[in-house]
Amino acid sequence: MKIAVIGADGQLGTDLCNALTSSAHQVFPLTINDIDITDIDKVTNVLTHLKPHMVVNTAAFHDVPKCESHPETAFSVNAVGARNVATICNETDAVLMHISTDYVFDGVKKAPYIESDRPVPLNVYANTKLSGEHFVEAIAEKFYIPRVSGIYGKTPCIGKGGKNFVELMLWLSQNKPEVRVVDDEFLTPTSTVEVSRQLVKIINEQPEFGLYHCTAEGSCSWYDFAKEIFDITKPNIKFNKALPGEFKIEVKRPTYSVLENKHLNDLGINVFRHWKEGLREYLST
Repeated sequence: MKIAVIGADGQLGTDLCNALTSSAHQVFPLTINDIDITDIDKVTNVLTHLKPHMVVNTAAFHDVPKCESHPETAFSVNAVGARNVATICNETDAVLMHISTDYVFDGVKKAPYIESDRPVPLNVYANTKLSGEHFVEAIAEKFYIPRVSGIYGKTPCIGKGGKNFVELMLWLSQNKPEVRVVDDEFLTPTSTVEVSRQLVKIINEQPEFGLYHCTAEGSCSWYDFAKEIFDITKPNIKFNKALPGEFKIEVKRPTYSVLENKHLNDLGINVFRHWKEGLREYLST
């Protein structure tokens, strides 16, 4: 299958391109230098020339504080960009796979969210990503919307310009005498290798179109996540829970954004392992 991956040099895009190539698909990796999804003419030119069977859009403006201070840019990339890609996928008869986020929920449920739960976004980033979902659902004739949570990969996150959480913890453990992490925010850490395996499974199986939660199994707090990292790597540091309010919160975020892969499980195509297994694999490589 001919598959175009938008955001191919990003954290998820890099591993997805590798996984698709290993699965014998013909991959067209597209970076910001190749395609600007905010420009409908450029999207049209690139995709009509390539004529892929599927387009995977991993591109996003996901620096949460910057989204808050630059809402127009966030909407242009996360919402209008999704609209543009969906529009041209229809014209070229391509399937669209558009990556979304656990942040579309407010966390009030305090139990794993399933695909039918009503999103209540708390910030600009989440609002614009949900708008992108709505554009895809309203426009695309053939689409998958996988929502991911707490992803981390070997390739640096372009949009955030820094280390993922695992690499940050490793750096702190080598450069600071003590590390303190919050214990009141819950998620499911998921490596981009794990996400890529699941996306390839969806692409190969071609199940029914729609919304899919795609995260590792289980859940934890950020403190639990860091503790597991240190239990594996065994650094010589002090490690403690952060005090309530110790770290200033710049933007309102969900304190609970755990997703349940209900749609995948219902169809029998869930290949995710527990998040601790994915972490051990990541650290071993």
